[in-house]
Amino acid sequence: MITFLDQNFSQLNTFLTENTFSKIFILVDENTHEYCLPVLLGNLETEISFEILEVEPGEEMKNIQTVNHLWEILTEMQADRKALIINLGGGVITDMGGFIASTYKRGIQFINIPTTLLSMCDASIGGKTGIDLMHYKNMVGTFSFPEQIFVYPQFLETLPYKELRSGFAEMLKHGLIADKGHWENLIQLQKLDVVGVLPHIQTSMDIKQQVVDLDFHEKNVRKTLNFGHTIGHAIESLCLEKENPILHGEAVALGMICESHLSYLEGLISKEDSEVIVENIQKYYSFIDLTEFNDEEIFTLLLNDKKNEDAKINFSLLSGIGSCIFDHQCTTENIQKALNYYKNLSNF
Repeated sequence: MITFLDQNFSQLNTFLTENTFSKIFILVDENTHEYCLPVLLGNLETEISFEILEVEPGEEMKNIQTVNHLWEILTEMQADRKALIINLGGGVITDMGGFIASTYKRGIQFINIPTTLLSMCDASIGGKTGIDLMHYKNMVGTFSFPEQIFVYPQFLETLPYKELRSGFAEMLKHGLIADKGHWENLIQLQKLDVVGVLPHIQTSMDIKQQVVDLDFHEKNVRKTLNFGHTIGHAIESLCLEKENPILHGEAVALGMICESHLSYLEGLISKEDSEVIVENIQKYYSFIDLTEFNDEEIFTLLLNDKKNEDAKINFSLLSGIGSCIFDHQCTTENIQKALNYYKNLSNF
């Protein structure tokens, strides 16, 4: 399912030749239209007609209004059930494009060509599609696998540093929940750049895929991939609501700091391990000021997390560096302590 493309995109062209598609729709945002689409079109060899669908960039576009607009365009262009959607972009594009494809006419085929580190290592893999509802992250979506994921690492060279750093958070998470060696290799990088992360992308992708293969519909072990996301998504959602969005990876980094400390407070890991994790995450991610959010707002969002059951907050927490448990319910006191712990780290 995951294929690394050569310079001529021959694997993609073979895929298109071996399948019968009535039409191709390429979903991009303004950034991937400018920096990535010319590379794709320059190497695309197909007789199938295609159309470009473009949206504005940013998480704030991942909503039902955008989706409805694109459904209408597909209808106006007479897209049928043999059409193919190519999602060329980061996590917003692969999440939203997959959702559009999985619901339009009860499902048409799609492939992902991730262009960011975040989408390569995380968002494009696993068949989770979705959009945000109000300011709640990924509240509406489907489980639907892409036909293929084609990875062209050279697209990473188009990314600003903050986008590369955003994706790096998910790579760190993969190491923390499943592979101590991967974590240690990542934190030893002297510089966070494309050259440094490139050798580790395949490992991160493999970790995600292996977990998904065990539990596609997230009934058990796949929940471990949510480490850092319970608190992280809450803060990301609040920032979106306040019209001051932060990148997903920045929110996840914050969440991993809080939830590593929470793992310690719950007696799951040692204080030393917790401190090692926090110190290494601090090397890459700046402090995010939470003073504009009151605790009630944060807890309201935590109580709406998708993993919850019976109005109880379910966390995925570390049981060691390289291992993780899921469906762990914490005391409100410890959750509050973990948030306060982060707020007191303002001297990053």
